Amino acid sequence: MDDNAEAPDESQGLRKIIHVDMDAFFASVEQRDDPALRGLPVAVGGAGGRGVVAAASYEARKFGVRSAMPSVTAKRRCPELIFVKSRFDVYREVSAQIRAIFDHYAQEVEPLSLDEAYLDVTDDIRGIGSATRIAELIRAQIRQETQLTASAGVSYNKFLAKLASDQNKPDGLCVIRPGEGAAFVASLPVRRFHGIGPKGAEKMARLGIETGADLATKDRAYLTTHFGSFGDYLFRAARGIDLRPVRSNRVRKSIGGERTFSEDISVPEDLRETLARIIDIVWERIAEKQARGRTVTLKLKYRDFQTATRSRSVPQWVSGREEFTQLAEALLEAELPLAQPIRLMGLTLSNLERTQEQEPASDDAQLSLL
Repeated sequence: MDDNAEAPDESQGLRKIIHVDMDAFFASVEQRDDPALRGLPVAVGGAGGRGVVAAASYEARKFGVRSAMPSVTAKRRCPELIFVKSRFDVYREVSAQIRAIFDHYAQEVEPLSLDEAYLDVTDDIRGIGSATRIAELIRAQIRQETQLTASAGVSYNKFLAKLASDQNKPDGLCVIRPGEGAAFVASLPVRRFHGIGPKGAEKMARLGIETGADLATKDRAYLTTHFGSFGDYLFRAARGIDLRPVRSNRVRKSIGGERTFSEDISVPEDLRETLARIIDIVWERIAEKQARGRTVTLKLKYRDFQTATRSRSVPQWVSGREEFTQLAEALLEAELPLAQPIRLMGLTLSNLERTQEQEPASDDAQLSLL
């Protein structure tokens, strides 16, 4: 059977999905609360030598400043950059306001982080009659109640809705209707696909794959040969196919983050410095959630896209940042020297203590999505 025939029709399981993504959320909150920062390049995060940008305003992004970037690099790109310390208590408060708005319009809401979520509005609980109109009302209500802007994508599956929300940022709306998904994806550079970083895009370019249309010419066997298990995702993505449901009240299984590099790295000191930065950000998220876990896992993705994970567990809970750091560093040291350079490093805390609260979040959030 031809591989292309194995893909389900893009209309299978049609839903009405909205992806809402706040615009430069952390930085926008800071500019909202401090008028002196408006119109200026702002980065949320530490300005020190080992600091990392957690979020950047659109004024800063014009200079190439991005989240997960070392602060020294950000400052080099934008000498006028203003660093502001994070205020997660405020971000959580605003996020709760936004979540209340989502809940008014949809029973199924799947938050991905403090500043973005999927909504399944197929049931149309308010009788509005149009997913596009619901998205417009949500954006308007967010602006009215928080004085912040949000972008939204509307489509018939999660993959397309997320692509659409990024299409007209900031403060934009994009709709991909049934039957339009494959054509929309075909027009995009593969770099726009979630999960494809700079190095991945470079590898694809060497294989003659630069757009969704190029990707769609490759069968599943070809993609699996060159990209391993990631190939199946690429095969479906190129056809605008995503059958995942919107899942509300997902139980958080881990807290972590990962960083994809613009250039592969292998020098031990560079690896240790990178791990230290990831520890800074991940532990801040652990502390924010007041989470406790037993297992620390290091993830390394090599130049050839093969992935290795190494874990260590403790009998009781990881006692604090010091033990978390020691476990993470030990995992890295055990892998040195690396057999080949890596394109991605990630770190997670798992086997979390179960609480009454269910945390809606992905198991491993990209640091670039902070």
